[in-house]
Amino acid sequence: MPKFAANLTMLFNEMPFVDRFAAAKAAGFSGVEYLFPYDFDKALLREQLEAHGLTQVLHNLPAGNWAGGERGIAILPDRTAEFRDGVFRAIDHAKALDCDQLNCLVGIAPADADPRELNETLVGNLRFAASTLAREHIKLLVEPINTLDIPGFYLNGTEQAVRLISEVRSNNLYIQYDIYHMQIMEGDLARTMQEYLPQIAHVQLADNPGRHEPGTGEINYPFLFRHLEAIGYRGWIGCEYKPRASTSDSLSWYAALEA
Repeated sequence: MPKFAANLTMLFNEMPFVDRFAAAKAAGFSGVEYLFPYDFDKALLREQLEAHGLTQVLHNLPAGNWAGGERGIAILPDRTAEFRDGVFRAIDHAKALDCDQLNCLVGIAPADADPRELNETLVGNLRFAASTLAREHIKLLVEPINTLDIPGFYLNGTEQAVRLISEVRSNNLYIQYDIYHMQIMEGDLARTMQEYLPQIAHVQLADNPGRHEPGTGEINYPFLFRHLEAIGYRGWIGCEYKPRASTSDSLSWYAALEA
């Protein structure tokens, strides 16, 4: 059976963030992920991981002014220095948490920007980040995201991500494949994951529509879980969904897998 990680940004919002580690363990998870660790003391987060026997599976590079609507800065030519400073900040946290994967949210394309300049900036930033992270034995991931939830998001398809990896020319750049986002943008989930399996280092899930738990929408998750196991995916699956009611009520799909 696949390894599932609780996304603590999305799940267990009924309680303070630090208490979500214990809740994830009690629910049967052995790994956790979340968007950003930067507002919390590293020692406190590590203490929670160790106290509950949890693996820190993933977090994101700094992504600009999140509260102000930014969703990454890697494509922005005038933010290169900030992006590269963020790489070192992310490494500092990842090493403290024994986290061996960092995801880069590339950003929303400004309406008046030159697409070639955006791409050149992104490629250069990813080359820098991939090589810097490689020295620390940390994988760099990029995530295609749907443009309905985040209009204008620059990286929005699997094949686009594969082309980007080819342009960067690094063996330390991979795809974070979010099933929910890619169901909206392209469908053909099983074939796509099988075709690009060597480039996929991490998978995330939510059902569509609504971005709720598996079983609430159109995606056949029992089939996809069997498929991922059959094709040899051995990474984590991050549960990055919005519970339709409480988190505990939303985990019946997970309990059924464990039974």
